[in-house]
Amino acid sequence: MSDFKRRGLMYVMSSPSGAGKTTITRALLKQNDDVVISISATTRPRRAGEVHGQDYYFVEPDEFRAMAENGEMLEHAKVFDHYYGTPAKPVREALESGKDVLFDIDWQGTQQLREAARDDLVTVFILPPSRQELEKRLRNRSRDTKESEDDIRGRMSKAAAEMSHYSEYDYVIINNDVDEAIAKAQLILDGERLKRRRTQGMSDFVRGLIGGL
Repeated sequence: MSDFKRRGLMYVMSSPSGAGKTTITRALLKQNDDVVISISATTRPRRAGEVHGQDYYFVEPDEFRAMAENGEMLEHAKVFDHYYGTPAKPVREALESGKDVLFDIDWQGTQQLREAARDDLVTVFILPPSRQELEKRLRNRSRDTKESEDDIRGRMSKAAAEMSHYSEYDYVIINNDVDEAIAKAQLILDGERLKRRRTQGMSDFVRGLIGGL
């Protein structure tokens, strides 16, 4: 049996804050040795416990703008008064080596990625089961993040605008049960990996099969 090389894919997960995409992405990383997380650059302040180069690349606004202007970002956007973006070089190197790159970004970044790398892209939108459950999750999370009531209201207000973009995504998962949501996300990843266009050397393999008949 012939060994095939596979070009990696860019696996995007988006959702309103609190819908569960971070939990799902962490589970996928734990379950798949050949999946790496895309580390974003941001201008927002570092939160307690966050590590530069592991959680984010924390940069000053001037440095971020220079990276964007020099074409060093695959995508970038302004979210909640701060800039976020994806450095291009590590993503391209991972794809060429056959690794899948997992993205935790919003719909604005997803639109830009689609323009820059449509063939490599698989997109999934995570929805909460209800507005009430989303607010509950945000309030529970605020105990650790120390977000204010105004912060929570701001995220709830923004959630409606974010969720309106669900139809732009390839897949939608309603995160009512986190284990089921993780399983669905893994099924999507497994199916996309099997697509013919992602396998390198298949045409030569089939020609060899046909020639041997």
